[in-house]
Amino acid sequence: MRPLFTAAILALLTACSSEDPRLPQKLYDDAVAMSQQGRLLEAKTMMEELSAKYPDTPAGQHAHQDVFLIEIQVKRELEERQRQVRSIMKRTTDALIRYREKHGEYPTELKVLAPDYLEQVPETPWGHPFHYRAFVSRPTEEVRHGRNTAMRFNTKLDSYFLVCLGTDLQPEGQDMATDIKIYNGVPYSEKLLPTIPLPQPVR
Repeated sequence: MRPLFTAAILALLTACSSEDPRLPQKLYDDAVAMSQQGRLLEAKTMMEELSAKYPDTPAGQHAHQDVFLIEIQVKRELEERQRQVRSIMKRTTDALIRYREKHGEYPTELKVLAPDYLEQVPETPWGHPFHYRAFVSRPTEEVRHGRNTAMRFNTKLDSYFLVCLGTDLQPEGQDMATDIKIYNGVPYSEKLLPTIPLPQPVR
């Protein structure tokens, strides 16, 4: 939910006078239109505020009932969106594996995968890019030559993060804004991704 939109709803309902009997119905019709346009979370917020502000009006009572129906729709849409996202991310991880098998390392950008490994650059069902970062897991390591030890610098991009930040493009979201993270092809559930070791090679 966008904070500015929520604030606008609250301001509208606070500023409007309940003396106009047409106002609750007008707000209800606007919320229904949002729902029909697929703006379910916005419609849900408006219905909740409407039912709280005008509980004794027909529009307020209808809004109270509709909140539960919208919650069911939101849950179904969330499950479908997450299924789609996980499917796209699975295809992307498969493409990353094929790319590494051929080139010896992961690509620096996902756009490199198209069109040889994917038909197009992967993005979420709602048109947002995935956040991808390839890196060297062990930039430096000691190598022994007999009694001598030398430092070797590795440059092959052998690890990566692939993250979907949800519809809000912000970390730690909920519902439609839920984050989905993959670390080297495996789902990652920790709140914070592991720190990328330094120094990383300059590309």
